Amino acid sequence: MIDWNHFTPWASLAGGALIGLAAALFILFNGRIAGISGILGGLLRPRPGDVAWRLAFIGGLAAAPLAWSLAAPLPQVQIDAGPAALIAAGLLVGVGTRYGSGCTSGHGVCGVSRLSPRSLAATGAFMLAGFITVFVVRHLLA
Repeated sequence: MIDWNHFTPWASLAGGALIGLAAALFILFNGRIAGISGILGGLLRPRPGDVAWRLAFIGGLAAAPLAWSLAAPLPQVQIDAGPAALIAAGLLVGVGTRYGSGCTSGHGVCGVSRLSPRSLAATGAFMLAGFITVFVVRHLLA
């Protein structure tokens, strides 16, 4: 069910447009895909001259909410899961990202826009897993 009281189509559209613009500019100026898991994973086994831009990218992601809060209040975030569920979900996302050779940003934003067959398959698998997870959690476990 859609929460119409907190439905923000214009802010969501603007956020999606900015993500797309940032991904396009990143590949245009750096020749690299803006996949967060790949950028973060590259820090685990760094190559010479490959660390600074990765740290700057991750730092920009972390600083974005602070920059937003200067212009407008941050939206309220409501998380209905406990710490154990959040940790399990994070680990499952990490495992899925490794098996899928990328995350939703790399495959979903950059790969789909390039019509990459493996990104189309990965994004479909991500969505299917999300639908199944919501069904199991809300209808079978609740």
